[in-house]
Amino acid sequence: MSGDVIIDVRGLTKSYDGRIVVDHVDMRVERGRIYGFLGPNGSGKTTTIRMLCGLLTPDAGEGTCLGYDIRTQARQIKRQVGYMTQKFGLYEDLSIEENLDFFARVYAVPRRGERITATLERLGLQSRRKQLAGALSGGWKQRLALAACLIHDPQLLLLDEPTAGVDPAARRDFWDEIHTLAAGGMTVLVSTHYMDEAERCHQLAYIAYGKLLARGSVAEVVAGAALLTWSVSGPDLNHAATLLRSAPSIRTVAPFGATLHVSADSAQAMAHAMAQPALSALQASPIPTSLEDVFIALMQNARDNVEEIRP
Repeated sequence: MSGDVIIDVRGLTKSYDGRIVVDHVDMRVERGRIYGFLGPNGSGKTTTIRMLCGLLTPDAGEGTCLGYDIRTQARQIKRQVGYMTQKFGLYEDLSIEENLDFFARVYAVPRRGERITATLERLGLQSRRKQLAGALSGGWKQRLALAACLIHDPQLLLLDEPTAGVDPAARRDFWDEIHTLAAGGMTVLVSTHYMDEAERCHQLAYIAYGKLLARGSVAEVVAGAALLTWSVSGPDLNHAATLLRSAPSIRTVAPFGATLHVSADSAQAMAHAMAQPALSALQASPIPTSLEDVFIALMQNARDNVEEIRP
């Protein structure tokens, strides 16, 4: 049912060796939504996902996943979650069909053979069912991993950077399937580094070094950043980038093809920066602020939590 809350957690916190890797994260996700989880490597995305599905117990915080308490009912949560890890984790010396049969047995799937056949057909794996998993390309391994996650008909799908190293065509096919699943009522939490994938999510959360910095729809996240952005073109853009980065109130400067994307807090700040004599040959045109512009700004303002470790 649309509107059901599938994930509702508050203050999730986890530390390792004196470093806080997840710092009081709140999250609320409704049924049938695709929730994008973004952030740099080491930002705490995987740790958060593992706390949600009962694989890790938080040091602090509380809440529910699929209606079960994340601290005391982890076993019930695991039975209803499909978790696709960053690294391919299936048995490479077993065939596609044998891998699915193994996971169907683990979850005690009723009418196992029928369920395996239906899953193979749904993900286009039927013709390769006898092929060893270790012989598959990255895109086919991804399909198999997704099939294994779906074999027990979970209510919640947790995908940890599922398309890393997969070609663009396979990524598009993967996302088409994810949207089909969500339209059928499945809830999906997916971590990704790709902005085009982030834009296909219903809701987003950006976490950097353990702290949740922004959340909402794409439009809400972009609007909340309150950035103004320009496309800057002209000669010697490398030198121009150095000068612009040193100017007050310039938030981000990033190369985009043969131009720079420059974001600032105000038009006055941009005008002041561009008034430098060495930049007189450049042209600046206002453009809509993109999701990538926002995430670059968020990342530049975030503090690496490695610095918080004390001897």
